Amino acid sequence: MADNQNMLHVSYPPHLRSGESIPRVMWTVAAALAPACIFAVYLFGTAALILIVVSVLSAVAGEALIQLLLKRPVTVLDGSAAVTGLLLAMNVPPLAPYWMVAIGSFFAVIIVKQFFGGLGFNIFNPALAARALLMASWPVHMTAKWHAFSPGNMLSPEIGNSFGFSTEVFDALTRATPLSLLKEGQRLFTGGHGIDRLYDMLTSPGMLKALFLGNVGGVVGETSALLLLAGALVLFLRKIITWIVPASFIGTVAFITAVYYYAEAVPGFYLMPLFHCLSGGLFLGAFFMATDPVTSPVSSKGMIIFGVGCGVLASVIRLWGGYPEGVSYSILIMNAFVPLIDRYTRPRVFGTRERAAGGAR
Repeated sequence: MADNQNMLHVSYPPHLRSGESIPRVMWTVAAALAPACIFAVYLFGTAALILIVVSVLSAVAGEALIQLLLKRPVTVLDGSAAVTGLLLAMNVPPLAPYWMVAIGSFFAVIIVKQFFGGLGFNIFNPALAARALLMASWPVHMTAKWHAFSPGNMLSPEIGNSFGFSTEVFDALTRATPLSLLKEGQRLFTGGHGIDRLYDMLTSPGMLKALFLGNVGGVVGETSALLLLAGALVLFLRKIITWIVPASFIGTVAFITAVYYYAEAVPGFYLMPLFHCLSGGLFLGAFFMATDPVTSPVSSKGMIIFGVGCGVLASVIRLWGGYPEGVSYSILIMNAFVPLIDRYTRPRVFGTRERAAGGAR
């Protein structure tokens, strides 16, 4: 009996082995994020570069320190801590205090990752959990440290006020990101007076082009949908991620927002789903964080449920919540349901058949 207790437990066959390694996957993800990071430095200046460096170095140092204290092997060279720090930097405003970002990185790798057992055992996405902590602890720094809009931006004075907003309204709108512009603009136009001009601005070719290319305000890594798509394409080609979660996530947001704005009889309602998909952190979250293999389901059916759930929650927060963005919270909430999703979408054991009606298996 004693020998039996020491036997290894092997999972059900078939057993598949991949040629990928953790370092190769992690450094590929970092390379895929590089174009968006480089553009952020170009757009926001050296402040964004320093913020990224501080976040990455803090994550690496924090993981090495806690692993030494816990007497675990130091694994910072596998790139997972660096990717966590990079993703956190991409989820904060470009003028956020460096000390705050360092605290977030320490929290991500020490509390959310290592205290749960290390890579592969964390329940929540470390970077998003750290972002939630920073949002709860220092909301002013997380919602007000935006970069000044550059000339040619849709919210710059020479372009934005061509839509005829009052001085009070325009001053408020130019302090917003595109999603904040939508949320705050709806509150500023009392009785719906002038709201049509706001929707015209949001769905104008100039705004949609700026959202796609990246000349808009926002957190460090969400501004250029084009470069995020380019990085995601690398991950698809390397088969590091699949299309299931991003497609179900983004598709759900597009569907819900289309129905909502159609029901609200919003002018150009058919373009509002495109605005929502290109705005905020949807692409960053859908392609680079919701696809995290540790905190997302393993089966295709489970991935669809997970992506749809993320899309529903993000849409509800954006459309009816007090906060303009809901991507990070939607992913974190769905992370908590992953064990349950995996349990009820577990594929049939290889070599068995379904129980016949009224009979035995």
